Amino acid sequence: MQSGKTNWELKIHIIHIITKGVGITSASPIICIIRIHNYQYSQFAFPAVCLIPTKCLYFLMASASSNPRVAIVHEWFTSMRGGEKCVEALCEVFPDATLFALVHAQGSVSNVIERMPIRTSFIQNLPGGVENYRHYLPLFPSAVQRFDMSGFDIVISSNHCVAKGVRTGASTLHVCYCYTPMRYIWGQYDEYFGRGRAGLLTRAAMRSVRGYLRRWDVKTAVNPHRFIGISENVRCRIRDIYHRESDLIYPPVDTSSLVLSRKDDGYYLMVSALVPYKRVDLAVEAFNRLGDRLVIVGDGPESARLKKLASPNVELAGWLPDNSVRQLYAGCSAVIFPGEEDFGIVPVEAIACGKPVVAFARGGALETVLDAPNFSTGVLFREQTVDALVDAVVSCRKRAFDPEALRRFALGFDREIYKTRMKEYVLHHWNLFRGTLPQA
Repeated sequence: MQSGKTNWELKIHIIHIITKGVGITSASPIICIIRIHNYQYSQFAFPAVCLIPTKCLYFLMASASSNPRVAIVHEWFTSMRGGEKCVEALCEVFPDATLFALVHAQGSVSNVIERMPIRTSFIQNLPGGVENYRHYLPLFPSAVQRFDMSGFDIVISSNHCVAKGVRTGASTLHVCYCYTPMRYIWGQYDEYFGRGRAGLLTRAAMRSVRGYLRRWDVKTAVNPHRFIGISENVRCRIRDIYHRESDLIYPPVDTSSLVLSRKDDGYYLMVSALVPYKRVDLAVEAFNRLGDRLVIVGDGPESARLKKLASPNVELAGWLPDNSVRQLYAGCSAVIFPGEEDFGIVPVEAIACGKPVVAFARGGALETVLDAPNFSTGVLFREQTVDALVDAVVSCRKRAFDPEALRRFALGFDREIYKTRMKEYVLHHWNLFRGTLPQA
């Protein structure tokens, strides 16, 4: 026997439940065989029969179970955005997991993710596969379905495009953490591929494959055993599009790294990828009119167009290190959030710093940006227009917000809460899936 390591394993087998004629409750006693097994001498196994409460059994089974082999499937690792922050936290919850992605640009994500084993699809090796992976959208379903999930007990798909379409065996639990159904083939198709948003050839190509992608998206909605939506907003979309029910776990916000600030350096801030549905153009046009300084942190395919649109008081800063973004949060008057988001981590980050948010009153913002007489974390505008945003910014200037109260509200979305809830949820449903817990 090696020093510091035990060769003994506790295995529990339910042989009979003493609840004849009554329902199982947490107080129900259960007769179990407890089998103590020695790794070194396999013939030594000591069975014993005992009567224990269900709650104690749950604890013993969780302690005695071997660690499940976990795979995390994400669409792509090319930058460190909200979805990647969720995966990063999952890597800390399941440090022995294997990651799968269609493509991986090395060095583009955090060290926590980079040091994990990452397996990529054939798209990684296609011409321009990493830099221009979006051009291969019609191949995404085939690519994700070729991943080999054999040998894994649990698959967690981190999904906003095709990850949930991964194929798993009958003995593997599949939990989908869903940011949204594929937005560019459903509700936001025109914002990606409408006139002025995409070239003629791109629009024609998408018209030809949109139907196929929609059918595939709905068909593969049966793959996961459980869905988790990142907001009530997304849960509604899962129900409407996939006809599946889902549970709610909000994404992680690293509130511990964000400091409460009462400083106001007189500028407004927007932190966003420069993609169509974020409606950064709306913020640019509104601040062109207002004349106030607006700092936009982020990069993306809309960058060149927005630079042409922006007046001198609007600064497009590109992507900045986290420390620089935190300093900008600390000094801003308010954060601008003009798009319809699935959830929206940026508003919660701003609120954690004691800063109000001016947000479009739709989507996930309705769950974090409260605009009520008794308590407010910001100002909502009801129409996605320049006029409505201008009016909301002016209204925000006139309002008084309590920084301490804002931060207390944001702490309810803390990263550690997400990690705890995800771990408990996944392992609980894994035990149910394995049939090791009595089911209601």
